[in-house]
Amino acid sequence: MTWTFAIWLAIGVIIKMAMSPPSAVVEWVLSKFALHPKLNSKDVTITYNGKLLEEEEKNRFTDYFNEATFLKRKYIFPGNEKLFLYPETNVTPVVIKVKRGKKDVNIYVYSYDDHVDVVKQSKKKVVSYSLSCDYLHTKEFINVI
Repeated sequence: MTWTFAIWLAIGVIIKMAMSPPSAVVEWVLSKFALHPKLNSKDVTITYNGKLLEEEEKNRFTDYFNEATFLKRKYIFPGNEKLFLYPETNVTPVVIKVKRGKKDVNIYVYSYDDHVDVVKQSKKKVVSYSLSCDYLHTKEFINVI
């Protein structure tokens, strides 16, 4: 009788956790699949035009990047990855290198007058999307560097 009750209680707890997991678990799972990741300035290396950003500018850039509004995702067909990684524009990208565990992710930020294009590359996977952020549009960070 006691074993039956313990087994039913364990099954009930497992079902309850599966039906409504704690918010911390949900947030962790969603962050693993987020298209626009929240960056921690301690985990990233940011370069612009080959120059490494100083700590204060890096913190400011990551804060504005995290607060940027997601506009839309751009779909990349197989074979067209190079067109997004190295577009034929006169815009110099800000390169963000992120190390998450064993994975190295490169994020290229191309700032235009009306939007910001972001291209995220991890190994062979390339994803592109657009952001809206006043600080990144006005290219104020370029004057700082």
